[in-house]
Amino acid sequence: MATNAAAETATADRSRSAELFERAKKVMPGGVSRNTVLWSSVPPYVAHGAGCRVTDIDGVTRIDFANNVASLIHGHAYGPVVEAAAAQLGRGTAFMMATEQEVLHAEHICSRSDGFDRIRFVNSGTEAVMAALKAARAFTGRPKIAKVEGAYHGGYDYVETSQGSTPKDWGSVDHPNRVPLVHGSPQSAMDDVVIIPFDDVDRSVALLDEHRDDLACVLLDLMPHRVGLKPASPAFVTAMREWTARNGALLVLDEVITFRTEYGGAQDCYGIHGDLTAMGKMIGGGFPVGALAGRAGVMEVLNPAAPKLLFPLSGTFSANPVTMTAGRVAMEHFDRAAVKRLNALGDRVRHGIAEAIGRTGACASVTGGGSMFRVHMKAQVPANYREAYASPEEGKRLKLMLEHLFAEGFLMVGTCTGMLSTPMGEAEVDALVAAMESGFRRMAKA
Repeated sequence: MATNAAAETATADRSRSAELFERAKKVMPGGVSRNTVLWSSVPPYVAHGAGCRVTDIDGVTRIDFANNVASLIHGHAYGPVVEAAAAQLGRGTAFMMATEQEVLHAEHICSRSDGFDRIRFVNSGTEAVMAALKAARAFTGRPKIAKVEGAYHGGYDYVETSQGSTPKDWGSVDHPNRVPLVHGSPQSAMDDVVIIPFDDVDRSVALLDEHRDDLACVLLDLMPHRVGLKPASPAFVTAMREWTARNGALLVLDEVITFRTEYGGAQDCYGIHGDLTAMGKMIGGGFPVGALAGRAGVMEVLNPAAPKLLFPLSGTFSANPVTMTAGRVAMEHFDRAAVKRLNALGDRVRHGIAEAIGRTGACASVTGGGSMFRVHMKAQVPANYREAYASPEEGKRLKLMLEHLFAEGFLMVGTCTGMLSTPMGEAEVDALVAAMESGFRRMAKA
């Protein structure tokens, strides 16, 4: 946690960060390349990280519960990954040739799930989801996709539809509007998207039935962060699996974030497999990565040796040996025992926060699963995106909590979401719970 002296220095004089930010604004829109780092008037700039802690250029060290939005399963500068990646750097970073490292990583990821017959690597979770949708269209010959209202699946016109809808424009729950995220998004893209409500079997099936002949796939995150980070019910997942199988569509699972929750991904919890699964984040060992895995028959659309290639896919840095090496080592070290241990810590932090809410009488609730958690400024756990949507007052209290935690020495995702890493132990999660409890008490006094 941040020392008082260091925190006071950083608060009173953030000159190094402020000076760097002024330079950044002259060469980047808003001074950043990722909007997620701009959550205060002057974003803190990191100097270095080690384990579950990061130190900024003003000398303040904090416990990192953001972990670059779930991409660092072993925290920062994990020794085995650093050593392996550094050795590969000395042998070369990218080639117009295949490498053994790609095969080794592919073999390991496929070994983690019976649903992964084949795999292709790309460079980001966004690219993985994009490739999954294109593969679904290529396999079925159909144009439309279905996705959950409010769910985030990366930066792609189709999946951005209704990602940020509001009470002013989201329409009826029986027929949610198709709302653009980016100004100027083509209506033609949104016309090929069916928006379904999260965890609502009857409404979702009715909406899917209206488009059964045109749907290539149903895209589903089993615990969508922006929908509330609440695990989908088994009934909902089963209904989506059965509907797609019955109607000749594919079930595409977005496990870019949730793959950490079980050894073979969140789908392990439901006893089903997606026809296609998109992955990213932690499987790169701290380097940019994405992957598309699935059953052999579907993945065959990507086979360049097929009599007719239905989906050509290449990328300059796809499966580069540095990422493949770092990712494989990171995943090999995130074995079943490590998954179980981290999930137990997740249970501990969620239980601790719930108890802190009870002791303080705060109007708040906690959601999550596996090694992830999210705090809502709502008395009841939200069931879907519309319930999770923060009112102006809730947003104000959330901001106060995030500022309090930052001052106390903790980094969180901007929704007050946390992702654990293997260097963490009971001391770190208990310290966070104590800081949250003091934050709830401060809000009550305010």
